[in-house]
Amino acid sequence: MGLFSHSRQWLYPMSIKGRFSSWHKRTAAILFFILGVVPWLRYKGDPLFLANLATRRMTFFGNVFTASDGFLILVTALSAAFGLFLFTALFGRVWCGYACPQSVFMINIVFPIERWIEGSRAKHMRRDEQGFSVATTARKAVKFGLFALIAFVISMSFMGFFVRTDVLWTGAASTTAYSAVAFFTFLWFWDFAWFREQVCNYVCPYARFQGALTDDESLVIAYDVPRGEPRGRDARARGGCIDCNKCVVVCPAGIDIRDGYQLECIACGKCVDACTSVMDKLGYETLVRYTTEAQDEGREARWVRPRTLVYTAILAIVTALGVNYLMDRSDIELVVDRTPGPVFIVDDDGFVRNNYMLRIIDRTGEEGTRTYEVTATGLPEGSQVLAQPVTLKSSEQGVAPLIIRVPRSEADSTLPFTVHIEGAGISNDKNTTFKGPERRGTP
Repeated sequence: MGLFSHSRQWLYPMSIKGRFSSWHKRTAAILFFILGVVPWLRYKGDPLFLANLATRRMTFFGNVFTASDGFLILVTALSAAFGLFLFTALFGRVWCGYACPQSVFMINIVFPIERWIEGSRAKHMRRDEQGFSVATTARKAVKFGLFALIAFVISMSFMGFFVRTDVLWTGAASTTAYSAVAFFTFLWFWDFAWFREQVCNYVCPYARFQGALTDDESLVIAYDVPRGEPRGRDARARGGCIDCNKCVVVCPAGIDIRDGYQLECIACGKCVDACTSVMDKLGYETLVRYTTEAQDEGREARWVRPRTLVYTAILAIVTALGVNYLMDRSDIELVVDRTPGPVFIVDDDGFVRNNYMLRIIDRTGEEGTRTYEVTATGLPEGSQVLAQPVTLKSSEQGVAPLIIRVPRSEADSTLPFTVHIEGAGISNDKNTTFKGPERRGTP
């Protein structure tokens, strides 16, 4: 259809007000707060949330997480995945319609700006059909300029989760950071100006695998076929579909919900608001509504069913593992590794020596320096522990040698012991082993 429509059918979603459109504004406000405000918030002088990829360090509410917290990252990813599985099994694609940044930006930023600059749906379509003119070119230049500006602001705001905002917005960040901003700005601009609903239809994998996550008791948007058909002006008297096509022209995915459930539907509820606005004037209930296949067949939809029980159980187990990890996690991280070379060395004075390398990371997130003393427990009497105190700044990593010497008469092939570090009111232990030759008595 006319301009920009040689390779696909261009969509011109009409504005609609209603219950679910109001919910769109609320969820959009939450997303805008997270994206635009959270990166600027500070806790104990540090960003509320910051994932520094260069240093492999993440700060969250004053807690510092490093690459050694890989288990927590895995648990968080699994919790998010199974949480999404459970949410989808219960509510279908409601996430897509109300919380996905792609949908939120399209419905609450892109389409309103387009209607503001290009005019109503009918005017916009008419101008595009007429082709280029000075006025049309000027309108599109302003529109694309705004899209580019918004794409840049979104990209900078998103990058604020990875680079401190006071560094990023003052031009003091790295070339890599600004290259990433440029890349994401281009992607968002291309999305706003051209790709749009095709992200949901062809790129996003969620629409593809959701069929395996839902069943006939999952929430979907559906058209009441028995009451709505046959459609036409004569249906007005019985509350059927009058074929006004309003549910189609408001759809940001460009589908006709009356054709049945479709993969492209993002469950945004725009068609529900559209049909409600028409049927209210006729004195009837809407023909398009949130429902389940089970309800349409006269069965009661169940919240508790095998699918949701399995997802809930896995989510509970994974979450419990994460909580347990956090409860056992110390503000000081200790890793004990053996140095390269022989497992043990017999010194001239009759002691058996093991060499270790300690890697210590301060995760307190507090300013200043702290000194940590290194000791060992569980060793035989007469053993020697040679280690120097380690002084670290917040989130700094230090490496220090540790030498354990055990009398030859006590140096069995394997001796378990514990390395202990303590300082500034925090401590951590790490169990390891001392290796020596098989005991043969006192030399």
